[in-house]
Amino acid sequence: MAASDDNAPEQACRSCGAPLAEVFVDLGASPVSNAFVRYESRNRPEPFYPLRAFVCGKCLLVQIEDVVAPESHFHADYAYFSSVTAGWVEHARRFVEQAVDRHRLGPESFVVEVASNDGYLLKHFVARGVPCLGIDPAANCAEAAARSGVPTEVAFFGRATAERIAARGRLADLTVANNVLAHVPDLNDFVAGFARLLAPSGAASFEFPHLLRLIEGNQFDTIYHEHYSYLSLIALEPLFRRHGLALRDVEELATHGGSLRLMVRHAAHPDPTTDRLAQLMDRERTAGLDRLETYAGFREQVRATKRKLLSLLIDLKRSGKRIAGYGAPAKGNTLLNYCGIGTDFLDYTVDRSPAKQGLFLPGTRIPVLAPEHLLADRPDYVLILPWNIRDEVMAQMAEVTAWGGRFIVPIPEPMVV
Repeated sequence: MAASDDNAPEQACRSCGAPLAEVFVDLGASPVSNAFVRYESRNRPEPFYPLRAFVCGKCLLVQIEDVVAPESHFHADYAYFSSVTAGWVEHARRFVEQAVDRHRLGPESFVVEVASNDGYLLKHFVARGVPCLGIDPAANCAEAAARSGVPTEVAFFGRATAERIAARGRLADLTVANNVLAHVPDLNDFVAGFARLLAPSGAASFEFPHLLRLIEGNQFDTIYHEHYSYLSLIALEPLFRRHGLALRDVEELATHGGSLRLMVRHAAHPDPTTDRLAQLMDRERTAGLDRLETYAGFREQVRATKRKLLSLLIDLKRSGKRIAGYGAPAKGNTLLNYCGIGTDFLDYTVDRSPAKQGLFLPGTRIPVLAPEHLLADRPDYVLILPWNIRDEVMAQMAEVTAWGGRFIVPIPEPMVV
C-alpha cells in the first residue's frame, strides 16, 4: 500500500470527491513548468510550489495538489506552440484523415477541438471543407490559429462554454481533446461540457499520456503543475459514466512516451465496446492499477533515477566535458528542478521555438538559445530533455555525432547514446 503522509493537505479527489491521503510521488518544490523567465527578470525571485502527486484510494485517479490556478499556465504569453514539432503535426494530419473516413465527416458536419492551440489539427479539417471551431484559453495561440484560417474562441472549456456554443443551434459530430484532459483541475465540469456539446450520434476523441506507461517507463518528469491528473482507463470509466458517457474504443499511441486515444459516446448510443478496449482494461488490472499497493514503489524508483543522472553528469564535468541541453519542454523543467541541475551542469539549452529563445528556464535559469548556437559551440555532450522525441532530435542534430559529440537520454534510465 502506498505510504500515507501525515502532513498531506486536506484535499478531495477531483473526480469522485474522496479524501486524498496516499502519496504517489513527491518531487519537492518546483516553479510553474512553462513560466519562462525574461532577461529583465532573471535576477528577481520566482514562486516555487509543492509538486506532489497522490492516488485516490477510492477511484484510483493519480493527481497533484491544487496549488496553481489554470490562469498561471494558459495565458496570452503561453510558450508552447504545437506546430513547432513536425512529428506532432503529421500525427494530427493522419488523425484527421482517419476521422473523416471513420465518422463520415463533410460540409454538413461540425468538429470542435478543445485546447486547439495554434490550429495544428483543425487546419487539416479546414482544408477538407469540414466546418470546425477551436477553443483555447491562450490568446496568442488562438491568434496564430486564426491566421491559419481556423476559427477559434479564447476560453476555458467546461459546462458553461458548451452551453454557449450549443445555444447557437449546432452540436458537434466530433469533439477532439488532445493532451488536455490531464490539464483540467475540474474534471467533472470539463467532462460535463462534452456531454452537453456532443450530438446524440457524435463521438468524442481524447488523447492523453497513459499512467501505465508513466509507471513502466519511469516517466516522472511528465508530472508538473500544468498536469493535474495522470490517467488510466480504470480511473476514467466512472468519471465518464457519471456524466452519461461511455468508453467505446481505444488505441495505443507512441506519442509523449506512450499515450491512449480514447473514443467516447453517449451511453445511449448503440455503438458496441471494442475488444481492444476490454483487453487494455484487463492489462491495467493485470499490472495492478486497480490496487493501491502497486503505486507504492514508484517513489524510490524516481529517487534512484535522480542519483544515477547526477552521478553521470558529475563524472562528465569532473573529466572536463562541456554539456548543453536540447529542448525546453515542461517535462525538462521538472527533471532539472527535481534533480537540482542548473548552469553548473548545463551551459545552456536550445529550442526550435522562437517563443522560447532568449528566455531562461524557470527555477534553474538556464538560458534558452537557438539550435544554431549549439552547432557553432560544439559541446561534448547534449542532454535531450524531450526524450520522447529522441530519434527526431538526433536526426535533426546529426552534426553533433560528426564532431564526436554524444547524446544523453535521461528517461527511463540515464544513458549515453
